[in-house]
Amino acid sequence: MPSGTVKFYHDEKGYGFIETEAEDEDVFFHITEVTGFTPEEDDEVEFGTEEGDDGPRAVDVVRA
Repeated sequence: MPSGTVKFYHDEKGYGFIETEAEDEDVFFHITEVTGFTPEEDDEVEFGTEEGDDGPRAVDVVRA
């Protein structure tokens, strides 16, 4: 399961981006894919990925 750090999260809009070491780009996530916590910048997370309309997106996001 990939891991990374929450780089940005917009609480009002419910989305953000995860910075990963393995990927060349940040991975988008939506709050509906986050389980058990409210993300904040610098949170360490693990997640799955699937291909979205604009590139990879994180699914099943949990704290690492």
